[in-house]
This record gives sequence, structure tokens and C-alpha cells, in this order.
Amino acid sequence: MNVPLGISNMLLLLNVILTLWVSCAHAQGRTCDFPEIKHGTIYDENSYKQIFPVDIGKYFYYTCDHSFVSPSQLLWNRIICTQEGWSPRPKCLNSQGKCGPPPPIDNGDITSFPASVFPPGSTVEYQCQSYYELQGNRHIVCQNGEWSEPPKCLDACVISEEIMKKHNIQLKWRRDKKLYSKTDDTVEFMCKRGYKQRTPNHTFRTTCQEGKLAYPTCG
Repeated sequence: MNVPLGISNMLLLLNVILTLWVSCAHAQGRTCDFPEIKHGTIYDENSYKQIFPVDIGKYFYYTCDHSFVSPSQLLWNRIICTQEGWSPRPKCLNSQGKCGPPPPIDNGDITSFPASVFPPGSTVEYQCQSYYELQGNRHIVCQNGEWSEPPKCLDACVISEEIMKKHNIQLKWRRDKKLYSKTDDTVEFMCKRGYKQRTPNHTFRTTCQEGKLAYPTCG
């Protein structure tokens, strides 16, 4: 039996409307329970506690107890009820073990905005300047008032055209125009036309070591 096109379209529309209604009703049915904040309280907690659970979109402010701080370090922090729960998740950290500014490193810096005080458990990330190689963990953590060991930015090797000219050598691969190499990078040389090796073969394939590079010699 064929269903007239008009009735078919109407049935499809009703199905879409019903699906949207069920989805909305399901979303509206979600609520957030009272946020239990260890070492913290929401604003005017005694007055508001009786209205929970609350609908999505409701927001409240919370503060931390003495000697505790929120991740943002603000006195009052806003949290909002979402389908996934409270966002951001309210948290109060022990401020007794807070850290000062992260330790500086040569030829590098942290990627986040600097601050004077960091609560325990905070992490920061380092990055090196161009051509410098990061050695160690790029993330450090504030624990017991101290930062974990920061990484190092190892010097790059500058391939000197003046030294190559003095040693009568050139880069082996003519297409390789780079004059910088990172630590542990391999650099290969060869004699210029008309010159012969004066140093062993292995010296023509050398490795950059923290800014230092050994050059072979031709004569």
C-alpha cells in the first residue's frame, strides 16, 4: 500500500518533533547535586543548600577555607551546572606548600603566564628557543613548596664558514645549507676540491655536543 507523499512528509515531521522533544526533556531532567567541596564552601551555603538539586545553567560561587586556595587563586570562584556536572570542578588546595615563581633556565622559558605564587600540585611547561634542544621533562610540579627539577636547553652548534675555510672543508651534502645543528645531530664534511684528508675518516662525520663541534682538516 502506497502512502501519499503529503502524509509521509507529515509523519516524518512528527517523528523529528517527537525526537527533539524527548531529547530536550531528557536534558532538562538532568540536575546537579549540592557540590561537596573539601575545605571549601559555596556562598551563603546554609540558605542555598535546601534548593538542591538545581537545573543546568545554575551557577554559584565558592571560596576555600583558611590555608587553602583554589586553582585560580581567586577568593570567590564561579561554578556552573552543566550536563557533565559542575564546571569547573570545585577544588581547594593546601596553600601551606605553595611555590614561588618557577626556576629560570638558560635559553628557555615557561609557556604559561608567570605568577608569583603557585598552589601545591601546580604544573608549568617549559620550551626552548629556536635551535636549542630540550633535555629532561618539559613539565615541572610544585610539591611541598618546591619545584621539581627543570629541564635544560642544550646549546645548538653553529657551523662556522670561517673555520671550514681555514680547514679546507665543506659540508658533504651540497643541498644542506643549514648552519645550525641541534645536540646529537650528525654533521658530515668533505674536503674541498684539490685537498686531501689530514685527519682520520671518522672525523669527517661528527656529532654536535651541547654547542661544541669538532672539525676535520684537509690540506
